Amino acid sequence: MIDRTASQSDEAPVEAMLREALEQGDAVIDTIGPVLGHLLANDDDSLFTDEIVARVRGIILHIAWQMLMAHGKAAATEDPDAFAKLHREGLAAKLASHHALLMHCHALAMEWHLTVRVEQGSAIDPVLSPLLQALVASDDEVTAASAMTVLASQARFIQHQRRMELPVNELPGDLFHHALLIWRGHIADDDASGAADIAERELRASFDESTGRLGLLSRIVASMGGGAMAALAVNHAGAALFITALAIASNQDRDIAALSTNDGQMARLALALLAAGLDAKAVEEQFFHIHPDVTLPDVFKLLRSDRAGSMLAASSRNAAG
Repeated sequence: MIDRTASQSDEAPVEAMLREALEQGDAVIDTIGPVLGHLLANDDDSLFTDEIVARVRGIILHIAWQMLMAHGKAAATEDPDAFAKLHREGLAAKLASHHALLMHCHALAMEWHLTVRVEQGSAIDPVLSPLLQALVASDDEVTAASAMTVLASQARFIQHQRRMELPVNELPGDLFHHALLIWRGHIADDDASGAADIAERELRASFDESTGRLGLLSRIVASMGGGAMAALAVNHAGAALFITALAIASNQDRDIAALSTNDGQMARLALALLAAGLDAKAVEEQFFHIHPDVTLPDVFKLLRSDRAGSMLAASSRNAAG
């Protein structure tokens, strides 16, 4: 356990070290949108050899394609797919200029990256983790039914991520709304028939944030109560439940929690795990599965959970959010 009797002077060095690393991590996060936006706007395919950037680009293109498909069908075009593919690059460029949407797509790409790493390093199935399997087999019918719904949703997520896609109705509500506004603004001059109005009504009618994967994950973690600590073990819960539980327990946005698993955000990850209630030994175990080549300094054990939470809350990313 963390020594809660350590003096303030003992804690100062490790806090200063982690605060500096957290500030550096915040600065890196602030550059994600501009850098990704530049890369996605560049037509040179040589810039998209990086898997993360390519995945974000694929997701943005797929979101654009779906809205244009709906428009093409509502307009009774001869080939809605051809219509959508013809116009998706221009719309994708507009979507990529929306910082929050781009950050969300990047966070999903980072979640996929962690999913693959945990599967390869710890043999955790990307769909059915040991924790989710236990929840599916629960004697409590409500828990078992909820877990089955999460299982189906996670299976779809994995299938879509393998194709670098994301159903538009899986976006958080505010981002779904902004994506539609960007689309309507982009095609405003080409909608004399009013087909976009029909398409938008259909898209909004089919959207229910509560039934999306992120909502389902949040509810099942919340329903676990104190048992949600089990979800803070990525080698037991899998990436999806782990990131969700980490966000809830450390009072962070889920996208930021997903980004914290990146190699350049280790200070944030360590602080989040501590703030979530793990002791130093448990944090080290999670680092073994997420960053196996990293050894946390001994002074890290001096940092208290409440101080870790305060440092996270004071970070520019949380203050801005």
